[in-house]
Amino acid sequence: MSTVPSFTNGPAKDATKRIPPEQFMQQLLNGMAQFDASDLHLKVGFQPYYRVAGTLRKIDAGLLDSSEYVEAMLNPLVPRSRRHEYEERGDLDFSWHGPDGSRYRVNVFRASGDMHSAIRRVKGKIPDFEELRLPAIYRKLIEQTHDGLVLVTGVTGSGKSSTLAAMIEYINATRQEHIITIEDPIEFVFRPRKSIVSQREIGIDIPNYGEALRYVVRQDPDVIFIGEMRDKETVLAALQAAETGHLVMGSLHTTDCMQAFSRILEFFPQVEHSFIRSTLANSLAGICCQRLIPTIDTKIGRAPATEVLLNNPTVREKIREGGEADVPAIIEGSTGEGMRNFTMSLAEMIEGEVIYYDTAMEYAPNREALASKTRGIKVAQTSLVGRLKGRTSKY
Repeated sequence: MSTVPSFTNGPAKDATKRIPPEQFMQQLLNGMAQFDASDLHLKVGFQPYYRVAGTLRKIDAGLLDSSEYVEAMLNPLVPRSRRHEYEERGDLDFSWHGPDGSRYRVNVFRASGDMHSAIRRVKGKIPDFEELRLPAIYRKLIEQTHDGLVLVTGVTGSGKSSTLAAMIEYINATRQEHIITIEDPIEFVFRPRKSIVSQREIGIDIPNYGEALRYVVRQDPDVIFIGEMRDKETVLAALQAAETGHLVMGSLHTTDCMQAFSRILEFFPQVEHSFIRSTLANSLAGICCQRLIPTIDTKIGRAPATEVLLNNPTVREKIREGGEADVPAIIEGSTGEGMRNFTMSLAEMIEGEVIYYDTAMEYAPNREALASKTRGIKVAQTSLVGRLKGRTSKY
């Protein structure tokens, strides 16, 4: 059977009872490309779900009511050499390559004693800044930064990995550098262009981030990419590498630039905060935060609203003094330097007819500020807003 499942809002069918598990798994993976789904969710007791344009959609397929069936679907994907990690910890991240060259980032995890999974499809082509609809400051930041720390932040599913891949590929194409990536797992595969690229995967090439970062500076890197800054050891190694002349890029799970500072400090005891603030003030180059917003054009699906903080003397002083609460005001007053906040970004997206006015208001961190910023724009789009109002839910 080569067909792929469709969506449904109705009751579960009994299709999985008649389809061999490996075959059903391949159908679901094929369907991700057909529906442009970013993620596939498999949970015992539920039907499979795709995430399409940020929304979970139930697949018209059988109820996964058997733990044995789900394990039989997932077992061919799990690396044999790492199966013991799942058995010991109940959680495992890895990458998987399909026979057609497709690539996936897979997480299998134990819940209520059963094996569940979240599978993300990794598009083979590395996107550029234009394809990702990112503002010009993203490119300019990477063009002008040869050492220091560049953070890309946002919630899960906000496009951080794609943005960082675009940054790395830009360096790869334009500079003669040695780029080392430390990822869990590897998502985008970089082919050497002007640069040398060494990609290391946790669990395959190195046991953990700590081990990888302990020796990375001995490997003569110019650029170090850390897939996720998730603990004290990783953050400290990143700051030290950035402070000693390397360009370090990494991701953090925060909703805005200001929150990135408190997130970093959370990894350290209070007595070390002064030291970390000083190190961060010296090493930070910039923070790019993004949120994906449903667009008017269904072919695009979602586009990023962005906030960018660049480290200038004022920002440096605020970091040292613990004055990150002033970051929003600094960004607002420094747009001429390339800084931008979410209100400015959403206003640009409304003006460019990328998103609906009502949708922008749903995602706005400050609705009054956005209403003020778009007063003239809103008048120019009155007919558009009136015609489309009430239709945002389908996106």
